[in-house]
Amino acid sequence: MANTDGVLIHPAVDNGIRQTDPNFSGGVLSCLCSSNPVKVRVGAQTAHNHVCGCTKCWKPEGAVFSQIAVVSRDAVEVLENGDKLEIVNAEAPIQRHRCRDCGVHMYGRIENTGHPFYGLDFVHTELSPEEGWSAPEFAAFVSSVIESGVDPSRMDGIRARLRELGLHPYDTLSPPLMDAIAAHVAKTSGVTSRAAAQEEKPDTRHDGQATAESESRETASASAPPPPPAASGSIIGRLLNRLLGGSR
Repeated sequence: MANTDGVLIHPAVDNGIRQTDPNFSGGVLSCLCSSNPVKVRVGAQTAHNHVCGCTKCWKPEGAVFSQIAVVSRDAVEVLENGDKLEIVNAEAPIQRHRCRDCGVHMYGRIENTGHPFYGLDFVHTELSPEEGWSAPEFAAFVSSVIESGVDPSRMDGIRARLRELGLHPYDTLSPPLMDAIAAHVAKTSGVTSRAAAQEEKPDTRHDGQATAESESRETASASAPPPPPAASGSIIGRLLNRLLGGSR
């Protein structure tokens, strides 16, 4: 069992996870500027809240992970000092709008209508004084904290601490989100429709021909070499590239 003493994840979860309020309907996020802070209203409850180890999401000072959730873009409204906002990288799939003075990311928006998560904004609910936001559910891109300077020898303790908190550690997103991305890619690439068409296509061959072709396929399958390992990983790379624009 890995030692979790002194392992810190994020200030919002280090002392335990606050539960979701089923009646919560949103609040106001504020940047960290002591004067003229940027304020953004989120007029709905968030979803898929999680801690993230990637190098792109904003993290508070000293945190190993960020904490981020999604909400409908229609629910996000800049209330005050929007002139202080700037986009971190306009070429990135997720355009993160940060305060140019304190550097806090106020929301991330996807403008590409073909993106799997188009219509959702990414927000940091810890920037709100209100309580009741959706509770963190999992940990994403855990290995990526090494790219931020975490010693690899600490990873066992970090993963153990995440499990103690009830945040299952993944090195991608959670399975439901990965399934949603894969389903979107399959739909837009025509994979789903091709599979359905194949199932519906009647077999017009006579019995002897069908049997001979089946035996031929089985023989070829038995003698064919297995696909290269890269084939199974390529879909993951493709999905993450479409989602995030490259390596986390």
